[in-house]
Amino acid sequence: MKTTTLLVAILGLTYLNACSEDSNNENPMVENPTDTIPAKDITMLPKPDTLYYLALGDSYTIGESVKTEERYPVQLVTQLRKDSIVIADPTIIARTGWTTGQLKQAIENATLRTKYDLISLLIGVNNQYQNLHIEVYKTEFRALLQKAILLAGGDKSRVFVVSIPDYAYTPFGQRNPSISKGVDEYNTINADITKQLGVTYFDITPISRKGFEDPALVASDGLHPSGKMYGQWVALFYNEIVRKLRN
Repeated sequence: MKTTTLLVAILGLTYLNACSEDSNNENPMVENPTDTIPAKDITMLPKPDTLYYLALGDSYTIGESVKTEERYPVQLVTQLRKDSIVIADPTIIARTGWTTGQLKQAIENATLRTKYDLISLLIGVNNQYQNLHIEVYKTEFRALLQKAILLAGGDKSRVFVVSIPDYAYTPFGQRNPSISKGVDEYNTINADITKQLGVTYFDITPISRKGFEDPALVASDGLHPSGKMYGQWVALFYNEIVRKLRN
């Protein structure tokens, strides 16, 4: 049992470090950029009243180790469409291993719409995992949230922040209290900044701490949330998102 646990931990560390290194060298992951549709395909453009959603983050936004349809931004859009809200596929700027600085650079390099109707931000676990200076996170998280507000046309009601999950409650984390302490520290920072800027904050961390209680909430890699957990996140903030979009 001890050998298996050690092997999982070693593989997890190798995986996270590899992803972090790769993210420095590869192009930003921007999925479904609606502004890049060729003129010849103009008939394929969404209807004028279509809403646009931009999801910003890291592995928790791109949905590491889950199917595309299980990512939380995709589940959110799927549910909105069931409620007759006309919305395009989400544009996702996220990659496993990204820190706040890497996300900031990716946004600067991406070709985006001038305005989005809904924007989500979930970032910071890799700053915590890599033990980067906490002041860097404070500065860069604030800048990212301010950028999100700008991309929402200045409408703070169309932006929301999602708290960082606690990966201590996974086979990789092994209930390590130092992980939970670090995640709590980062979430205190991002929650305070979110409140200061007048943006909605959704605390999904308690859900992430049910990983041992319900193993199905953890993806097959033993580290990231499963589609089931992402579904619970969406259920937590869905009604508030619908209210925002219909106002």
